[in-house]
Amino acid sequence: MTAIQNFFKTFFLTELLKGLALTGRYTFKRKVTVQFPEEKTPISPRFRGLHALRRYENGEERCIACKLCEAVCPALAITIESETRADNTRRTTRYDIDLTKCIFCGFCEESCPVDSIVETHILEYHGEKRGDLYFTKDMLLGRWRSLRNRDRREQGSRRTVSLKRFICSFQLKQSMRQ
Repeated sequence: MTAIQNFFKTFFLTELLKGLALTGRYTFKRKVTVQFPEEKTPISPRFRGLHALRRYENGEERCIACKLCEAVCPALAITIESETRADNTRRTTRYDIDLTKCIFCGFCEESCPVDSIVETHILEYHGEKRGDLYFTKDMLLGRWRSLRNRDRREQGSRRTVSLKRFICSFQLKQSMRQ
């Protein structure tokens, strides 16, 4: 009996037709592939991207050179050197992160008592040489400044959009009353 079934399956190409039917079904379904540079998927709020060093509102660096982030880093990617200032407070003279070693675990961010180091939502970065993935203190501080400026611009554009929506809805209500 199985020999006859195998003959008919082979003769009528049932496996081929099943495969073509499956292909046909997926041809008309919604596509899942994202064409990356043009289309982007939403980033999770828990995403950990590139590092940045924060400053206080008055412009002073937050880092107090406690070196907890350096101690807790499992990949040994953070290097900190510090010195004591005239007012007996410690500040960093060198704060380097080697992204070729970093595993983006977030321990440095969690261990910081003054929330100096943060992991941003910057996903797209590359380096053509190994040295391009070695970030210094100035680069990390500059990244936070550029992120704050971008956030302010986005908030301003969001306010403009919400104001335009309010005006349009107000005009619509006025026209409906007349």
